[in-house]
Amino acid sequence: MQIIFTYPTHKHFEWLKTKDHHINKFTLQKKIDDKHIIIAESKGEILGWLRFGLFWDTIPFMNMLFVEETHRNKGVGKKLVQFWESEMQKQKNKLVMTSTQSDEKAQHFYRKLGYSDVGSLTLPKEPLEIIFMKKL
Repeated sequence: MQIIFTYPTHKHFEWLKTKDHHINKFTLQKKIDDKHIIIAESKGEILGWLRFGLFWDTIPFMNMLFVEETHRNKGVGKKLVQFWESEMQKQKNKLVMTSTQSDEKAQHFYRKLGYSDVGSLTLPKEPLEIIFMKKL
């Protein structure tokens, strides 16, 4: 399967708004405008997306990686992360970060991609949040 990575445009806004329930429509629009979302597509079908921000306003921090259920375990997430890392490296970033809850399988995925545990955060009534970093 050939995957094309693109930055979303306004045509993707309505679709993303129905899928990404973690941010409001105003933040979503700003993320699109700032090119802080990457879409993975194949043959016109959206397979998933990656959304990021900046930790301490300097270090790219992946906030969301989502792959549609029918496309999971096929390398789409890995390729999305690798494309994002490549884009961040082109922008002269030397580090990238992400996090996941300790009760999620994603922690093993990030470690396989070369991310190292660098800390954790405990929020009330939430599982431990593991912070990961990777040198580019």
